[in-house]
Amino acid sequence: MTLKGKTLFITGASRGIGLAIAKRAAADGANIVIAAKTTEPNPKLPGTIYTAATEIGAAGGQALPLAVDIREEGAVLAAVAKAVETFGGVDILVNNASAISLTDTEHTPMKRYDLMNGINARGTYLCTQACLPELKKAAAAGRNPQVLNLSPPLSMQQRWFAPHTAYTMAKYGMSLCTLGHAGEFRKYGIAVNSIWPRTVIATAALQMIPGVDLNRCRKAEILADAAHFILTGPSSNSGNFYIDDEVLAAHGVTDLEKYSVKAGTKNFIPDFFVD
Repeated sequence: MTLKGKTLFITGASRGIGLAIAKRAAADGANIVIAAKTTEPNPKLPGTIYTAATEIGAAGGQALPLAVDIREEGAVLAAVAKAVETFGGVDILVNNASAISLTDTEHTPMKRYDLMNGINARGTYLCTQACLPELKKAAAAGRNPQVLNLSPPLSMQQRWFAPHTAYTMAKYGMSLCTLGHAGEFRKYGIAVNSIWPRTVIATAALQMIPGVDLNRCRKAEILADAAHFILTGPSSNSGNFYIDDEVLAAHGVTDLEKYSVKAGTKNFIPDFFVD
């Protein structure tokens, strides 16, 4: 199965993992709705919705760049309506947009707490709610609708919370959406899953984590390829918390060298939340 002709609504797709997932789907001939905030170039944060659209077009897909703050209900609903007007519906939602601050309680301003929980947990819930009517239509039409959240497996261990309680709450809020919505939407034939990396991925978000050695990271394409396997699988396969390398291994991909930022790296930095 391919994603040819499918319409993917991807949050935060102007750069990084979201853009990598978009370009992989575009290689199949998919339509991509780029729902992200960046419209003006930033020297510290490369990529806008328009540069992303150019890259997606070059990869073989149709792109619809939309300036969207997923904390704003009206903006999200308008973006979904524009997606339907342009491409006829939404088949797949990828909740990728996320904010991070690896700070303890004493050093997390409430403005930052609100940003992380507003984008990660609330934004994921809002985008899923907004896309649900179209996903239900896609299910009725036999188009294998799916929701994929970029969020970790749930693990109620103190060590995942203590260093950065606010961030963990925000990311686990996305994972709780996976757990709840998988059960809630099963009757409609809509899959809801999460995917998370085994190792740290080299993205612009690493600017928020001082001291990270990029040479010990993997490229975003590892998540894009793993996501592609999930999104081309049956919508009956739902409620899973996938790890990228496990998905690839299940499909016979065990040589991960091409995903290394630095060739020959063996000692990768493990990502958060993976036991």
